[in-house]
Amino acid sequence: MKFITTCFFVMLALINIESLKAEDQAYRSPYAVAWSPDGKILAVSDRTFAELTLVDPFASKVVGRIALRGEPTGVCWSDDGKRIYVSEYNAGSVAEVDVASGRIIRRLSVGLRPIGLALVPKANLLLVANNATHSVSVVDLVSGKQKARIKVAREPFSIAVTPDESLAVVSNLIPPGRADNPAQGGVVSLINPKKLQSVCTIQLPPGSSSVRGVVISSDGRWAYVLHTVGRTNLPTTQVERGWINTNGLTIIDLISRKRYVTLLLDHPMQGAADPWGLAISENNERMYVSISGCHRVAGINLKTLHQYLDGRLPDNHRLSDRKNYTYGTESIWLKIKQNRDNRADLVNDLSALYSADLISMYEIPGQGARGIALSPDDSRLAVVSYFSGSVALLDSDGKLQSNIMLGSVQKPDKVRQGEMLFHDATVCFQEWMSCASCHPNEGRVDGLNWDLMNDGIGNPKNLKSLLQAYRTEPMMWRGVREDMDYAVGKGFTFLMRQPDPEQVEATIAYLHSLRPQPSPHLNNGKLSASAKRGKRLFDSQQTSCSKCHSGELLTDQKIHNVGTRERLDKSDMFDTPSLIEIYRTGPYMHDGSAATLLEVLVEKNKNDKHGKTSHLTSEQLNDMVEYLKSL
Repeated sequence: MKFITTCFFVMLALINIESLKAEDQAYRSPYAVAWSPDGKILAVSDRTFAELTLVDPFASKVVGRIALRGEPTGVCWSDDGKRIYVSEYNAGSVAEVDVASGRIIRRLSVGLRPIGLALVPKANLLLVANNATHSVSVVDLVSGKQKARIKVAREPFSIAVTPDESLAVVSNLIPPGRADNPAQGGVVSLINPKKLQSVCTIQLPPGSSSVRGVVISSDGRWAYVLHTVGRTNLPTTQVERGWINTNGLTIIDLISRKRYVTLLLDHPMQGAADPWGLAISENNERMYVSISGCHRVAGINLKTLHQYLDGRLPDNHRLSDRKNYTYGTESIWLKIKQNRDNRADLVNDLSALYSADLISMYEIPGQGARGIALSPDDSRLAVVSYFSGSVALLDSDGKLQSNIMLGSVQKPDKVRQGEMLFHDATVCFQEWMSCASCHPNEGRVDGLNWDLMNDGIGNPKNLKSLLQAYRTEPMMWRGVREDMDYAVGKGFTFLMRQPDPEQVEATIAYLHSLRPQPSPHLNNGKLSASAKRGKRLFDSQQTSCSKCHSGELLTDQKIHNVGTRERLDKSDMFDTPSLIEIYRTGPYMHDGSAATLLEVLVEKNKNDKHGKTSHLTSEQLNDMVEYLKSL
C-alpha cells in the first residue's frame, strides 16, 4: 500500500490540477464521495461538471481532476486502492480510472443511466444500479464484460454488499405497482451477485418513496435504508402538523430477510426532509445520514438504538419511569420494553429518536447534502453539498473541521436558483418537505396518489410529472389550474411558506429548463420493429389514439370523459396527459389504478373510451406498448 500511495502522489504532482474545462461552463455539483482505502484521498463525482475530482482531506485542497462523460454519479474504490470506478449517467458506462496514471483505462458498458455502484471484491465483480432499465448490471472486472442484468423493482438507486458477498441490497427510488393500493410503497430488492439472480423483495411501509441510501452492518446482520414516508391517506390540510411527508430509516433483518422496523428521522417541530446518504462506523456503533432537503447531517447512536429496539431500555432510564409522563401516555421505548411487537408503532412516532437522545443534528456549510462517507478509521466524515460545490469534513462528533471548495463559485442564474429552491425544504413550514420530496428525479413522479386541495378534499389523484408542464395547460388531472405558473404559485401557498415572487419565478424557470431524456427502449435512438408497428396502430383510425394524444407533446390539452371515474371522484372529466416519457411515469390513469401500459389498454379501457383497443390481438397490444415505451 505504501508503494501505491507514493505512486499516487507522484501522479498528483503531474496532473494539471486546473480544471479540464473552463470554470464558467458549468456549476460544480458534487454528487457522491468515497475515501481511498488508506484514508488519504477523497474521490468525488461532479455531476454537472462531468469530472472525477480528487481531494486531499488533510491539505484541504483539490489535487487532481479527470474529465468524464455524461453526468458522473456513483463512485467507489477498489480494495487495493489502484482503481476508482465512476458511473456515467446518461452515457451508459462506468469509467475505470487508474490511480497511478490518473487516466481512464477502460469504460464498462452498462445500462443507460447508472447511479449506485458496489464492488464484490472476492468475486471480482462490480454491481451497477441501472436507474432507467430497472436492473442491476453484474460486470466481470477481469474481462470487463457484463455477465448478467438482474431485474429489480423500479429505478434502482444504491447498492450495498454483505461482507460474505452472498447478498446485495438494492434500494429502488420509486415504488412499483398501483397507486390506489392502500399498501403501495417503496421496496428493497435482495439479489445474489454470485448466482446472478434475484432473491426476494422487501416491502417498505405504505406511502414510502424516494428510497435512496443503503448500508450494511459490518457483521452482515442488518441493512439500513433511507426513504420518505408519505401519509397519502390524509389531505394536505395536515401539512402544518408535519404529517404529510415524513422521513424514515428502515432496518432490514438480513437473516430473516424481513423489515425489522421503520423509524422517523423527523422531530415533532422540525422535519428531516429528503434523507439521501448513509455511512456507518466499522464497529456498528454510529450512523450518519445526510439530510439533503435541510442541509444537515444526522448522527445516530446505533448501538443504543438496537438495545432499545430489542426491549433493553434500562430500568433506571428516565423513560422507564411512568411518573415522567402526563395524561397516562407512556414512552414508545417503554412500550417496546414491555412488548417488542410495539416496534411497529415507531413509523408513526415523531419523537422516538429525540426523546431517547438517540439522534443529533449537525449543521454543515453549503446546500444540498448528498454523498456521505466515513474515513476507514471512522475518525472523519465527508459530506458533499451538491448546490454549493463543496465537501465538508466533520469529526466523529459532528464538529466541522474544514469545508473544501471543488472550484470557483459561480453566482447561480435563475434556473439554478430554481433548482436549489425545488430541492430546499427550508422554504416549507417546519422543513417537512421540498418540491423534490414528491417530484424526485428531476421533477418526475413518486408513484403515489395524493389528496391535494386544488379540487376539493377526498379524491386522491396520481402525481403527474412536471416535465414540460408549462406547454400542456390546463394543469392538474381535472384541469383546475389554468397554467403551470399559476399552479406553482398555489403550490407554494398551500404546501410551502408564503411565496416570495422571486422564488416562484426562479422555480418556474427551473421547470421550464427540464428536458425529456431518451427512452431506454429505443435502439440507438430508433424505434424497434415492434414499436414501428405500434406507432402505425397508434396513428391509425383503427385505434384513434392520436385523435386526443396529438401533436409534438401527444396531448390535445383538453379534458374528456374517458370512462375512468371511480367512487371518490367528483367529475367524469379528466385532462389528456402528455405521453412524453410515459415509460417512466407510471402508475397510470388519474387514480394510479393501472400499474402497466398494457393494463391501460386492456383492463382500463373495456368500453374503448380512450382509444379503440378492445379488438386488438395480444401481438398488436404488445406492439402498442413498445411504441409508448419508446416515447
